[in-house]
Amino acid sequence: MKLILIGAPGAGKGTLSVPLKEKLGIPTISTGDLLRDAIANQTEEGIQAKSFMDRGALVPTEVVFEMLKKRLQEPDAKNGYILDGFPRNLEQVKLLESYTDIDYVIDIEIGLDVILERLLGRRVCPKCKYIYNTSWGGDSVHCAKCGAEYITRSDDNEETITKRYNLFVEETEPVIDHYKKLGKVIEIKSSESEEVKKQAFDALGIN
Repeated sequence: MKLILIGAPGAGKGTLSVPLKEKLGIPTISTGDLLRDAIANQTEEGIQAKSFMDRGALVPTEVVFEMLKKRLQEPDAKNGYILDGFPRNLEQVKLLESYTDIDYVIDIEIGLDVILERLLGRRVCPKCKYIYNTSWGGDSVHCAKCGAEYITRSDDNEETITKRYNLFVEETEPVIDHYKKLGKVIEIKSSESEEVKKQAFDALGIN
């Protein structure tokens, strides 16, 4: 099964991708992760991407797509995959459709007020990458998994979150509309993670 996860930052794409990946036995492929790995490993695409990022420019879609195609050709993706972060606009949709077909697009709907509440309380463990939220209560300083001190991501502030949300809506609504016309969109209301999982599993006919 080939899936696309769409949702504003903080909608819960990463949280939903875990049970989907485990149940379906397919990898989650994040273009953000691909970029970071390519830069760290100094691949040809990574060097290209870094040259754009160093001067504050967006990495061209063609560079990102070349990385994505290579990842989709790896053995673990032969039975399908979950795409997170691609496609973000109609240009990327056309590129993806020229290469492969998608079965479903899972659109996690969420309001800006909920995103602000979630992300302003988000803390990340720099050691084991565990994510905690201050709304959960308990120790908000030390990681529940490994004991290291949590950090707050530099982009978890109201101004940046609002800008990212507005950009997401502007860019991604045409993508969702495109896939709706093809009858491939599964709409999910963002709420507690177990409820999001249940909505997704029910819509896909898995349990």
